[in-house]
Amino acid sequence: MTKVAVLGAGAWGTAIAGVLADRLEVALWARNPAQAEAMARERRNERYLPGVDIPAAVAITSDLPTALAQARLVLAATPVAGLRKLAEEIPADCPLVWLCKGFEEGSGRLPHEIVSQKRSGALSGPSFAAEVARGLPCALTLASRDADFAREAATLLHGGRMRVYYSADLTGVEIGGAVKNVMAIAAGISDGLGLGLNARAALITRGLAEIARLGTALGGSPETFFGLAGAGDLILTATGDLSRNRRVGLELARGLPLQKILSDLGHVAEGVRSAREVARLAKSKGIDMPVSDAVSAVLEGRLTPFAAVERLLSRDPKQER
Repeated sequence: MTKVAVLGAGAWGTAIAGVLADRLEVALWARNPAQAEAMARERRNERYLPGVDIPAAVAITSDLPTALAQARLVLAATPVAGLRKLAEEIPADCPLVWLCKGFEEGSGRLPHEIVSQKRSGALSGPSFAAEVARGLPCALTLASRDADFAREAATLLHGGRMRVYYSADLTGVEIGGAVKNVMAIAAGISDGLGLGLNARAALITRGLAEIARLGTALGGSPETFFGLAGAGDLILTATGDLSRNRRVGLELARGLPLQKILSDLGHVAEGVRSAREVARLAKSKGIDMPVSDAVSAVLEGRLTPFAAVERLLSRDPKQER
């Protein structure tokens, strides 16, 4: 049986490991030995994915060489902040696919600019871990600059109720996955302020325009932003109650301090880390991204949520594009 190594035992790593175990040999690696031992004993990941059983077929370990041994594909399920260090621990000849979405804080780099593995790519699209773990249907996109690798990796992961498409537009897929988290914070702020469904629809639509504007400027294909990794992921993250980034926006609108929100969340909300990098990148490229700028200003404490909305509404009329 073909082996896949899933590195990172958070919600998404645990969920995809369980789903793939139906038809592949799966090793799930947790960096913390105590966490790995508890998960192996209880067959649960109560911290990150409560109430979901981990199939007995999933081999759980905290020993990285054991997890990687004879793996045909490695899935990195860490946050963007942990990807660089993890990639350095993985042999260069190991085919690698990352599941994280966002910009590296400080460097402003996308995941593909961090890793050095030649056969590598991103798995992205609308996918709440809790639903995937329950066996509910989802559709994802696996993107790589190596079109043959994208097709091979997608074919390996595709099956059951998880449909996997493939794409050679790695930049476009990564931009879609990164910027949609920022837009989800904006949608949460809007809903938290009680601005209504009309306002949320407008934010999502203009958010998609910003994603496409930045993505095409960086070399992404316009079609990508209207697919699973663009519009699909944006709609899910901006409207779904399981969205961490949307929850951040809701709590900001209530007036809670950002650090308390993140502490209570207990999970990484990539949009918080990516917002500043998105705004900085857009400015350097001369790209107008008012929603992203407003979210960044709120997160940095330069604007209140209400003031950010007022600033967006007060913008001069212009041609839609």
